[in-house]
Amino acid sequence: MTRQEFSDLRPGLPTQAGVYRFIAEDEEILYIGKAKNLLKRLQSYFSQRKDMRNKTRTMVRRAQRIEYTVVDTEQDALLLEATLIKKYKPRYNVALKWTKPYPYIVIMDERFPRVMFTHDIERNSKNRYFGPYTSKQRVADLLELIKELFTLRTCDLYLSQDSIDKGKHKVCLQYHIKNCKAPCIGLESEAEYMQKIEEVANILKGQFSAVRSYLHKEVEAAVELMQFERAHELQQKFKAFEQYQSKSTVVSNSIKDVDVFTIEQTEEGRTFVNYLKVVQGAIINACTVQLEQNLQTRPADMLAYAAAELREKFNSHAPEIIAAINFPLPDKRAKITVPQAGDKKKLLELSTKNLFYFILQQRKTDLNRAQQQTKSDVLLAQMQKDLRTPRPPVHIECFDNSNLHGTFPVSAMVVFRNGKAAKRDYRHYNVKTVEGPNDFASMEEVVFRRYKRLLESKATLPDLIVIDGGKGQLSSALKSLQALGIADQISVIGIAKRLEEIYFAGDDVPLLLSKKSPTLKIIQQLRDEAHRFGITFHRDQRSRDFTTTELTKIRGIGDKTATALLTHFGAVATIRNTKLEDLAAVIGNKTARLLRDYFDSQN
Repeated sequence: MTRQEFSDLRPGLPTQAGVYRFIAEDEEILYIGKAKNLLKRLQSYFSQRKDMRNKTRTMVRRAQRIEYTVVDTEQDALLLEATLIKKYKPRYNVALKWTKPYPYIVIMDERFPRVMFTHDIERNSKNRYFGPYTSKQRVADLLELIKELFTLRTCDLYLSQDSIDKGKHKVCLQYHIKNCKAPCIGLESEAEYMQKIEEVANILKGQFSAVRSYLHKEVEAAVELMQFERAHELQQKFKAFEQYQSKSTVVSNSIKDVDVFTIEQTEEGRTFVNYLKVVQGAIINACTVQLEQNLQTRPADMLAYAAAELREKFNSHAPEIIAAINFPLPDKRAKITVPQAGDKKKLLELSTKNLFYFILQQRKTDLNRAQQQTKSDVLLAQMQKDLRTPRPPVHIECFDNSNLHGTFPVSAMVVFRNGKAAKRDYRHYNVKTVEGPNDFASMEEVVFRRYKRLLESKATLPDLIVIDGGKGQLSSALKSLQALGIADQISVIGIAKRLEEIYFAGDDVPLLLSKKSPTLKIIQQLRDEAHRFGITFHRDQRSRDFTTTELTKIRGIGDKTATALLTHFGAVATIRNTKLEDLAAVIGNKTARLLRDYFDSQN
């Protein structure tokens, strides 16, 4: 949108609070913002400000129109903005960068629920999810504690009351080793089981006092009934629970349920937010995330967005938020405290310290990545020089053929990117048009098929092709590239096994690199990896062929019979030497006689 177009729109703009939306030509919502005064805020996008970021200018240029919604108060604008951002996820709004999928613990929505680890949330189910947890070790510790404290089932049986009453289930090993009380055969009531599930939920919520009270009552009840062995077991569980609870970072007896947020903008222009979730005075979760800031946004607004997202993500309903700065919050039920001293100030300092060490670690990671990238650049530059390629060989593909006396001819192609194996891009080929042991023709066919497919799919061609073989295989590969009209677009070399000579197209004199040359080492790695990948595929093809031809070509022997024989005896050679009565025990007398007659006729 131009300044002139905005000038035409300006007279009708309200001066009240509201939410505005920049919308592109294809109806994509580019940006959603809130304003105390819509006219003043929108006008700022079309001023002559020199400090406006390029991304903001680009967004304004892309916008074809502006829509807005007037609301009564600034708080209402904040609520509406948060709702719309969550719904439309505009590309120019602030966004949290989740670097990995965090694990959850789920209590399944079923009779006698199971408690499990998961990465996936079924949004429309009635399962109860707890988390996410930023540490897999914490998840493992929690599940181990739950297993120790409460004997819950782990099987996936459908335990309806009818199936239990009719005795359709049998106890398993978990019952015998006292890990389950066998609700499947009615030895534990649903009410007793669900009481344990509620205590599991209390642990996962961080409400340890309720669990402590439950276990204490269970011990007292066992003593009253003079069940001293059970009382002792419960006492041991109580100690395990206390030991686990002592590992949680207790920050204060006076602080109950609070959320703590700190924000930091680095010199590199990145923004990070640290979050501590405190329940009953103990930190039960900690997380640091990076914010994607596309437009110039105030720290208070970024913290408002991050706080709302993190509270929802970690299922927090804490009535108080501790932060270093005041910021607008959509949730009216929570109050924000900016502490100056005391336990809350110490908690804020702990969050700041966590944020500092996270940023320090990120910088070290970035430095290591940059150093690795530098090493890769140096290696590729050396390879470009040694192999006379027009550009650094970032993307390399290597071909190798395999066959056994001309049978089962296959070919393998491996890919290296930036000097490292890219295994997802590996391919293997069954040679279709060549009969007998003909490496040259096999290479010609496979190279043609590979690059014909790349051209048809408009995929990127490699910078370098390595052919496992000497001048003959190299010439065959070049024929295919010339037939496709791309011989002048890709550098091609061949590597001969005897002296590790490197052959170039149109050059009879091979290149002999030093045995210590990094270029030669990468080419050898490519060649060896292609050979390994090809041999593996070749063996698989031979095994499959032996299975299907040796047995299924016998009249009366089908795939099922062949599979049964191989499963029982292991190999065709063993079956060949097996007595009739032993064969009959597996496949019956009639089929065994057919098989025995076939093998005997070959002797």
